[in-house]
Amino acid sequence: MSARKPDAAAGPSWAPPSGRPPLSARMMGATWRGLPAKRHEVGWEPGLEVPAADGSPLITDHYFPRSEGDFPTLLVRSPYGRGLPWSPMYGLLFAEQGFHVVLQSCRGTGGSGGAFDLWRNEAADGQATVSWLRGQPWFDGTLGTVGPSYLGYVQWALAMDPPPELKAMVVQVGLHDPHALFHADSGVLRLENALVVGMGMTYQHQGVASFLKAALRLQRRLRAVTTAQPLRRAYESALGGEVPWLDDVMTHPDATDAHWLGASLAEPAERHRVPTALITGWHDVLVDQTFEQYHRLRQAGCATTLLVGPWTHASALQQGWPEVFAESLAWLRTHLYADSSGLRPTAVRVHVGGENAWRDLDDWAPAPAATAWYPTPGGHLTQQAPTDGAPLVSFRYDPADPTPSLGGPLLSRTAGPQDNGSLEARDDVLTFTGPPLTEPVDVLGPVSARLSISTDTGHADVFTRLCDVDAQGRSVNICDGLGRLRATEHATSQVTVPMSTTAHRFAVGHRMRWQISGGAHPRYTRNPGTGESPVDARTFVPVRITVHANSTLMLSRNDGLA
Repeated sequence: MSARKPDAAAGPSWAPPSGRPPLSARMMGATWRGLPAKRHEVGWEPGLEVPAADGSPLITDHYFPRSEGDFPTLLVRSPYGRGLPWSPMYGLLFAEQGFHVVLQSCRGTGGSGGAFDLWRNEAADGQATVSWLRGQPWFDGTLGTVGPSYLGYVQWALAMDPPPELKAMVVQVGLHDPHALFHADSGVLRLENALVVGMGMTYQHQGVASFLKAALRLQRRLRAVTTAQPLRRAYESALGGEVPWLDDVMTHPDATDAHWLGASLAEPAERHRVPTALITGWHDVLVDQTFEQYHRLRQAGCATTLLVGPWTHASALQQGWPEVFAESLAWLRTHLYADSSGLRPTAVRVHVGGENAWRDLDDWAPAPAATAWYPTPGGHLTQQAPTDGAPLVSFRYDPADPTPSLGGPLLSRTAGPQDNGSLEARDDVLTFTGPPLTEPVDVLGPVSARLSISTDTGHADVFTRLCDVDAQGRSVNICDGLGRLRATEHATSQVTVPMSTTAHRFAVGHRMRWQISGGAHPRYTRNPGTGESPVDARTFVPVRITVHANSTLMLSRNDGLA
């Protein structure tokens, strides 16, 4: 692709309208610090109607540089409205840098016609929008996409059959597999996140006031909703009525169910050729999906880059926005302007927790080795393998007083690293702690647990977490996961629980801690202990869970983290 000259003479076929971006967008855009200096004043063409695949009008705002010349176009399709924060973050800031920005409300949201149907219309409506773009006098035939969360899903949907104009994508804290957003690998419902997504999808496109009111209502009623028996449709009091797609999500836990057919866009990524930048945070609810897509793109030979910061799903677009915006802009300028001056030299940049430093890596590959750590009597953690799989310690999980969730990959304000002291003081939480380290230990890559468990009912969940304990005894969560046990009463079963991926340095004097419990509520649904679906169960019984000595915590190690 030849280098673009942003100030080249424009043809006379399009006269830019006189509108300026809304004042709220300009005021919010002025509050960010550490962003590149703007290159252009920005114009605004609001309320355009773009025909969807079924003919419904998709309400669209057009932001553009008020300068002579041809500029590439960024397509941003969202179910969350076109106001704050989307108008300043994507419309205003990217137009200031020399892009036409087409900010569009998905079908059935933000004034667009038709009905919103989670994931099912995005590929067709994206293609219809590109067809509309081809008829616009300001469209020069060069297209990129950018956006976070569900705005990432619509990018993958368009790339299933990429139009020839699509030259670059930036997927920020992005989604490609809706089932995995709402359910753990074991099929357990990620309850709190499902409710927050339901609230956001229902109200955020209605404006800031409506969204904040709905968020406060959900916060007030969260406990009543998440402890209802049965759980099915209990959310209606908090979300203001029925949300049909949320009912479907909650009642279809099996990823192979016909309901989810076509939802995941993982397979198309194996043939993907559009240069794609991936951005996530270590405590993002979609971090695992991002790593999965990164590996698929690399295996497909697709140009890709990866940025992983010390962020949650929300904070990546708040505290992390200067880094996220700079990364996004550099990738788009490289592939839409042929200007790679802002591109970093390595494919991967990760923030290393504990060390609080950024590291540039040539690739993110599975670590060369993993070390095994074992629980021992007295709550110790050691690298010495046990001689047998004898029962080690047991605890009682009571769904009437469920082990609470604390921190980690949530969509709430309590997401991310938290002091786990109050959680670890509970009788239904086991901890196994290693000795103070005499040299730093770097964990780089996937973490998992191989648990040997027996119960008195045959039905239980197991939540397992890696923590960093400092010299003062403060225990902070690093990564975690949940598995479901299905076995006969008192029989010993083996269950492997993926605990996500991390890059973390355990400093000298710190200790590693392995935390084990029977759940994390309301992050996940409570296990009723009866084998019934947690969504429909009316009866809940306590369960005694016994951990055996041959349980293993597996840590990807790299003591010479480059």
